[in-house]
Amino acid sequence: MTNKFSLPKSVSKYFWGDKLQDLNWPEHQDYIIQTILEKGNQETVSWVFSQLNKKELKVKLSQLKLSLKSKNFWSIYLS
Repeated sequence: MTNKFSLPKSVSKYFWGDKLQDLNWPEHQDYIIQTILEKGNQETVSWVFSQLNKKELKVKLSQLKLSLKSKNFWSIYLS
């Protein structure tokens, strides 16, 4: 099966230890989101918001493996 999903270049730099061709949004979106919310910049976070709306992201937040600092920040930001 060919993976037609590709991360934008600005986002893919955060996944240097992963095989980018193996990452796909449906299967790995939690991993992709948590990496960007933890380490990303304004451009990459904007990309995440283009993939999910604020409400969807707020629901997912409790499932993500984020540092306490990041989880608190995003909880406030998304409220």
